[in-house]
This record gives sequence, structure tokens and C-alpha cells, in this order.
Amino acid sequence: MQRYKVLTLFCIFWLVIATGSLSAQDNSEPALHIDVPTTLEKANVVIDFGHAVYLGDLPFALADVNLLATDVHDWSAKGQIIVVFHGDAAYLILNDETYDANRHVSTGNPYKKILNSLMARGVQLELCGATAKGNRWENANLLPGVKVNVNAMVRLTQLEQEGYTMIYE
Repeated sequence: MQRYKVLTLFCIFWLVIATGSLSAQDNSEPALHIDVPTTLEKANVVIDFGHAVYLGDLPFALADVNLLATDVHDWSAKGQIIVVFHGDAAYLILNDETYDANRHVSTGNPYKKILNSLMARGVQLELCGATAKGNRWENANLLPGVKVNVNAMVRLTQLEQEGYTMIYE
């Protein structure tokens, strides 16, 4: 019995050593070569944000919008980024009190810092008026700076007709 314990401990020891040496070899990130370098001089973009799809705790689309806003800023591109919230993604733009009541939590809106940062960088956030009416939300229920449009479908159509590129999230 003692022999099996020693053998087991020996195997565990070597497994730990082998795993440690393998992970130690893989600490460097591989270099990424960009084959298609791209920049924009003009970026009139509207993001149709109607579904809250998550990457961990963060709605995936917010990471995308942040990346786009950063790129447009870094390239000094002219234009406007507009995000139209509707459907099950609309609650992301609620103020703390309304967010808590709608999500049945007491944390406040965990996305307001990201959203305020986007607005500070010139990204326009809009809420679908039909979604707001359906939820009985008023302008006072929203984060400061969020605009309300007639409805998402009409607004997206208008912006596409004006030449905006639509990204569906």
C-alpha cells in the first residue's frame, strides 16, 4: 500500500513539473501579421443593437463599438458612429434606478461607465421609441445623453438611405 502512495506521489510530482514546463514555454504571444492593412478616412456607421449577446459579462457589441470608436479616433476619420438600441438590448442604456427595477437587481447599471465613455468620444446612443413605449420608459429613465428616436426600423432605414454603413449586432 505504501509503495502505491509513493508511486502516486511520484507521478503527481512529474505531472506538475511537466505541466509547469509546458506552460512556461507558451508564455509568449505569437506575432500577428496584418495581411490587409485598413484605415478609414470617413466612417458614418450605424450599429443595429437589438440583441444582447455576451462575452462573459460584457455585451459583445459594446466591445465592438469601443474598438470601432478607438480606430476611428486613431485614424482621425471624419464621420459619426450611432448605436441604435432596441429589443432585449435596450435595458443597457437605462439609468441605475430603472436598470435595477427592470433587471431585478440592486447593482445599478454596470454598463454605464462604458456607455458614458463612448458618448464622451462622440458616439451617439439612441433608444428605439417603440421599445421605450412598450416598456413604459420615459427620457428620465435613461442614462443622460441617450437620445430617443421614433423607432429603430425607421431610424436604421433613414441612416442607410443617408449613406451610413449598417453593422448588425
